[in-house]
Amino acid sequence: MSFNFLTSGLPLQDLVFGASIYFPPLFKAVIVGFFTWLILHHLLRDWMYSGEIWHPTLMDLSLFSLSVSAALVILVVW
Repeated sequence: MSFNFLTSGLPLQDLVFGASIYFPPLFKAVIVGFFTWLILHHLLRDWMYSGEIWHPTLMDLSLFSLSVSAALVILVVW
């Protein structure tokens, strides 16, 4: 049984191969992490910009990086 990787007429294989090229896991993690960050940023905005604990921009950046890292872990585990 031979398998020709360039066989045309198999749209599902083209879709799977194309999705792995155009949507790598890191890009998916950034998208999922961005939406997670949007929710967390909205919930913690008043506390972050009050200036009690840290500089707001650094806190926002660290929250974004934690969101992307958590999204990558979730995508790899599932």
